[in-house]
Amino acid sequence: MFRSHASVATFRQLVEINTKHQLFAIWKLTTVKRIVGSMRWESSIRPAPLLTATPVRTLVDEQTCIQGSFLPSNHPVTVCARLRSDEGDLWQSFAHYNTNSSGTFNLNSDHSIGGSYSGCEPMGLFWSMQPAPGEREGLRLRKKCVESPYTVHISLLEGHVSPNQDAGKELAAVTAERWYMSPGVKRQEIRQNGLVGTLFIPPGPGPFPAMLDMWGMGGGLPEYRSSLFASRGYASFCLAYVGHKDLPGPSNTLNVRDSYFKAAFQFLQDHSQIAANRIGIVGLSYGCYLALHTGTLPGVKPACLIGINGPVGSSRELLHVNVTTKETHQDQVFWSFDDQGYVIFKQTSLPTNLHPDNIVKLEEITCPLMYIVGEDDLSASSIENADLIEKTLRAAGKSHLFTRLSYPSAGHLIEPPYSPMSRASFWVIKPKKLMNLWGGHPAPHAAAQEDAWRKMLAFMELSLRR
Repeated sequence: MFRSHASVATFRQLVEINTKHQLFAIWKLTTVKRIVGSMRWESSIRPAPLLTATPVRTLVDEQTCIQGSFLPSNHPVTVCARLRSDEGDLWQSFAHYNTNSSGTFNLNSDHSIGGSYSGCEPMGLFWSMQPAPGEREGLRLRKKCVESPYTVHISLLEGHVSPNQDAGKELAAVTAERWYMSPGVKRQEIRQNGLVGTLFIPPGPGPFPAMLDMWGMGGGLPEYRSSLFASRGYASFCLAYVGHKDLPGPSNTLNVRDSYFKAAFQFLQDHSQIAANRIGIVGLSYGCYLALHTGTLPGVKPACLIGINGPVGSSRELLHVNVTTKETHQDQVFWSFDDQGYVIFKQTSLPTNLHPDNIVKLEEITCPLMYIVGEDDLSASSIENADLIEKTLRAAGKSHLFTRLSYPSAGHLIEPPYSPMSRASFWVIKPKKLMNLWGGHPAPHAAAQEDAWRKMLAFMELSLRR
């Protein structure tokens, strides 16, 4: 069908008018600004708020950069982090931030002005975590299964709010994974020749430098430090010595002897993937005493020793000439209690309260020794023990072997970086609940953990790889 010239002209006019309307609508939505030789288009349609964690999958001693964008400028927001422990308990933290003129914020450079922490703390959401209201009392966050990560849900909330009182509107969210065990690390439970422990081997053929890893009288078999050592290239044997079902005798009694610790060291020396002359020993609390004690046993020649907030001897009476002791509650004469009834073990490990026959022969140490002190340690007399080590080694002409790290306001449990601090937690629950006061204040304790871990790895690198 043909149109007349008039109808064709009318059609073209309508098309031109419609096109002008469309261009006008587009122009209303966007404006053009000249910026020093470049063009920038600004849309009045704002993208949805975005929260990122980079990288989203890391080892626990690595930082994650958390930032928010596409928000109104100079706007109040709250960032909240939550995770479930392996036992199912909810832990959380939160912090208040204000966006900048571009509508963004970055935990690496911006300051929290309230919440679980304040100031510029890139990893504050992680180290400031505490049990959520309503959770069990006396909790301490410790990884039970190192073959799975902590899954941390991080949410961005509207305004400065407390997630415990007013959850606020969730604007965005991201999930981060925090691992103790990197891909390729091998985990092997060891139950042989009377030994009870877990061996972690890094990826590759080896031979690797190694650490014999011992914790305190809380007992059991915490694996997370050893698995992290292996993730950093060191084989590590986490050794149980008290409070484990596979050990002999009552759980509250140390029933293993010197031969047990010598066998553990020998086990590492004999392993085909471990360098026999590059083995160190690390211990925290009573494990510090055992590390020093084992390192001076005949036939044991460690390449380095690391002690964290522990004594140089034991106040417990020895049943034989070894480390076998009577019940762990025998030294209650040295206990004290605060106003809340929390027990303070600090006096138990004062050098003057140690059995003279049970003090490590520190002058016999022949390898580099690093001793880490939390100056607010309420569970061990760490400062006094460090002083004794330093004095003894100086008198023996071995000052060059000693490295002392000391941290004001840090408590007893100096653990891998970004671990939440527990100032107090349950020591025992049965037959009677007993809360132990560890000491420490969150921000300086977190700084101590980060610095001590970095320097400890450098010390191991120098002692075990060169």
